[in-house]
Amino acid sequence: MWNGLTETRETSNDECRKFRGSGNSGSWNAMEEVRVSSAWVADRSTHVVVDSTGLEKVVETIKGSIPKVEWDFEGIHYFDNGPLTVQYLFVLDALNFCFWPDKDLNYDHLASGLKAALQNDKSVFDADRLQKYTGPQLRELLKWPRPLPLEDERIRLLHEVGQELERNFGGKAANLVESCGKSAVYLVALITRHFPGFRDHSVYKGRQVFLYKRAQIFAADLWGAFKGQGYGEFNDIGAITIFADYIVPAVLRNLGVLRYSSALANTIESNSEIGSGSEEEVELRACSVYAVEKLRELIEIKSGKKVLSVELDLWLWSFGIQCPSLQHHRTLSIYY
Repeated sequence: MWNGLTETRETSNDECRKFRGSGNSGSWNAMEEVRVSSAWVADRSTHVVVDSTGLEKVVETIKGSIPKVEWDFEGIHYFDNGPLTVQYLFVLDALNFCFWPDKDLNYDHLASGLKAALQNDKSVFDADRLQKYTGPQLRELLKWPRPLPLEDERIRLLHEVGQELERNFGGKAANLVESCGKSAVYLVALITRHFPGFRDHSVYKGRQVFLYKRAQIFAADLWGAFKGQGYGEFNDIGAITIFADYIVPAVLRNLGVLRYSSALANTIESNSEIGSGSEEEVELRACSVYAVEKLRELIEIKSGKKVLSVELDLWLWSFGIQCPSLQHHRTLSIYY
């Protein structure tokens, strides 16, 4: 019923068949779960459609070369080239979700607030201390004057991170990273195994859909911060997908890559809330993942250049945060 619908859905069916028929259980990993389940959603979505014509136009516009965006282009993150940076990033990504209910709050406040707290007190993110923080104490760390959105959940997740790091990794996120053997895929699997708050999945039309936004972004943050060296060296960083959040779907819609049903468009444009785990919300996120995978593949076909999904995500996200008028969906969720 919309341009691009048939072509996109045939492609996603092919991918699902390929993975189902591979017969190699050892090759299955967390990122394949994300890609295959996102393709499955894109094949059945009724509120969001990936427009193949829009994908072609974006690739033609960028001429096979996306603008390079530095990981810390805002200058808001802590970095000391050591294990304290790893601890900082893990705490940051444990709390990196749901800013929109407070119109004055955004990711920059979280990243820079945690940076300042760590610069003031190097033990502020020690595992034993993470287990004891209260809502008012977290606000004080961030110098935020009022309760944070989903504050109780943020505190619960801080406690979980502290407990699991202490129980299984000697209290250090650096040990978690070192145990993954330079595999981003295995790091995501370890995180989702040990830290339930990172298990970003939903049920859509009777099937489990995996997105793992915050677990994946931790691997990407390490890779970006350490420039692919040391704690950021992964031999499979190309396996990481984009990080399905609020901003990327809105940017993809703006670029003509995603198209919404009139009902969904009206919901977003009226700033109405969309339920966590609803069909609309899952489609927005999963179709974004699928669309960027198609974009990455198309860039390679057209230009012969390999582009990482991590790089595409950073470009799309930086584009989005520079457009404050861009309307995004509103969902209360701990996952993004």
